[in-house]
Amino acid sequence: MAGTIQNREAFLNQIATRLGRGRISTPVKRPDWNFRPQDEVLKDATQDQLLEVLKEQCKKIHTTIYTTDKSRLSSTLNEVVTNYGGGPIVTWKDERFSQWGLDSLMKQEWPKQDFDVYEWDHLKGEENIAKAEQANVGITISEFTLAESGTVVLFSDENKGRTVSFLPATYIALIPKSSIVPRMTQAAQKMRDIHQKTGHVASCINFITGPSNSADIELNLVVGVHGPVKATYIVINDL
Repeated sequence: MAGTIQNREAFLNQIATRLGRGRISTPVKRPDWNFRPQDEVLKDATQDQLLEVLKEQCKKIHTTIYTTDKSRLSSTLNEVVTNYGGGPIVTWKDERFSQWGLDSLMKQEWPKQDFDVYEWDHLKGEENIAKAEQANVGITISEFTLAESGTVVLFSDENKGRTVSFLPATYIALIPKSSIVPRMTQAAQKMRDIHQKTGHVASCINFITGPSNSADIELNLVVGVHGPVKATYIVINDL
């Protein structure tokens, strides 16, 4: 929703005055740095090499990781959900689930197993949050995946509620292999490219690194303290 900015010029003039200089009204030129060490990390790594880095990092963040292809994705996802104890399950409303052949599992097989499956519906408002809160498993899709830190990047919109990833007891992230990048540097660059091409920015961008954890007390790590107590990544070979 567009708004109206009141007294902007007077406010900015006052700041410039306090800084002892005139207003800078021309665009700021991006510095041309002599060194960019952030671009050198895993610079020439292939997707297979990035996947191996991601696997190693998952050991450190207490996250289980599976690799599969589209033909075996349904059975792999069913195995993970079953191991987590089944439903209730909450998912985004995302056409990629259908494209990856998961309709039969989500809409037929799981209901036959008495697994309640709820798909996010923005028209239902607060009911979505209640369903996510009651769910045993939340399932989302990673837009970008940081190999260095084992982080999935989620874009929220009206069909992709952010509570799906942190209110259920357990969490599953589906990760296209093509989405894996070395680190935050490349993810930020890709998000900037998306904004420049579309003029659109997701309503919320979440960076999630495994299950919830904290080491606030005496630096003793406790996993599963204020969100999903367990997390699984399923990497899909889409290349």
